[in-house]
Amino acid sequence: MAALDSVERTENGYLVNASDWNEEIAAELFAEEGIEPTDEHWDVVRFVREQTLEGSEPNERQIMKEMSKRWGRKLKAKDMYELFPLMPSKQGLKIGGCPQSTRKGGY
Repeated sequence: MAALDSVERTENGYLVNASDWNEEIAAELFAEEGIEPTDEHWDVVRFVREQTLEGSEPNERQIMKEMSKRWGRKLKAKDMYELFPLMPSKQGLKIGGCPQSTRKGGY
């Protein structure tokens, strides 16, 4: 966890500075979360990061709709929670190096 050790994090493990993020750090965060990342995991993380850095933190429904378009199949919440068991938006934000969500619930 060399790269992750070199960045400042909150008590909940989120990066303090989003600009410290890179894919090596993300890979370490995936491991810390107990997730073996697939291309689909990376798609979610990159989407959540892009949206958040543009000023719009996506919720579960937005993530599911966007991934359904990208992957060409209708997704259900269950599909997203299989990828990110502790909530796709929250784990996606953490692994994407974004600030912790203050939003309650999935929608």
